[in-house]
Order: sequence, then structure tokens, then C-alpha cells
Amino acid sequence: MFPGAYGAGAAHLRVSPHTMRLRFPGSEITYWASRFAYSRKEDKLLSLRRSIQQAGYLSKPQLRLLAQWKAPRSAQNVSTNTPSYIREVTAFALTAHHERARIETLTVLDGVRWPTASAVLHFFHKDKYPILDFRALWSVGLDVPAQYSFDFWQPYFEFCRLAARRNSVSMREFDKALWQYSKENQPPPRKAEED
Repeated sequence: MFPGAYGAGAAHLRVSPHTMRLRFPGSEITYWASRFAYSRKEDKLLSLRRSIQQAGYLSKPQLRLLAQWKAPRSAQNVSTNTPSYIREVTAFALTAHHERARIETLTVLDGVRWPTASAVLHFFHKDKYPILDFRALWSVGLDVPAQYSFDFWQPYFEFCRLAARRNSVSMREFDKALWQYSKENQPPPRKAEED
């Protein structure tokens, strides 16, 4: 296990950006990003970036599209939010000055958990954010915690920002590289031995 990696039930521990490390050389980021092969295309999300940043909020159809891209099984729950509630919550998250307010506010929306909230920030916030995903976490030596928290999120996004900047790549390229490296290299989970 890599330093800083979590086991189940360790969500209360604070992870440090100093305990994370890429499982592949930084010089290979562009290579792994170029191999990115996610079954759900992100072109529509990327095309919405400018209009959402100008408006300062997401509409219900926009949030539904993002949720379908990130978490199709829970995306239907986004429909229970009213358009005005989505607008108010996403407007606050995209303009909040406090990092914790940005991410945690989004999780009050039905159908939006930490990974989807991180995708909202990744695609539509003016600052750079990674997407929380088991694949990306594995590529920096972390396991998915039993429960996400700001104490887990902050060091993760700080590490990703620093690594992307040091390697002169965009956050999107960095995030794709993390995901693809895991897809091609992460061992499948071990099945519990039957008695």
C-alpha cells in the first residue's frame, strides 16, 4: 500500500498532499491522457463551459447531463431538484470564496455526491479541480475512503494542481491520465474467499 493510502473505515484520517505520488512518471502524463478511452463522451460538457461560466450557474438540463456523464445510476435523482434550487446552489458554489463551501454546497442537491460535485467544479469553475474517481485516486496511491470529506478532498486537489502545474499540463489532461493509467494498470479487486 502506498503511503497515505486508506483502508475501509479510515475516512476520519487526514491525507496529506506530501503522501501522494503518481504511480507513473510525470513525463508520461501526456501519453496516458492521449489513450483516454471513457465510454461516455465529454464533448457536450466541454462545449457548455463558457456559457455556464458566463451565466454563473448550471441549469437543470445541464446538471442532469453532467450527472449522467459522471454517475448514470444516480443521475435520475437530479430531476427531483427544482430549476431554481439548482440555479441557486450552483451559483453559490461557483462563486464561493471558501474551498469547502464550493464542494460541500453542491452535495445538498439530490443526485449529487462528492464525485459529481467534483465534476461540476472540474468542468465549470474558473479554478482547476480534479474529478474524484476510484481510478484517479488509485493512480496517486489512494483508496476510496469509506466517506468523502473536505479533509480528504483538499489535499487531493492541492496535489493534483501542483502535479499538473509542475508537468505543464492542463487539469483536464492530468485527470484523463490518472483515469487511463488506472484503467490499464490497476489490478481487479480481489474477491473474498468463500468458506
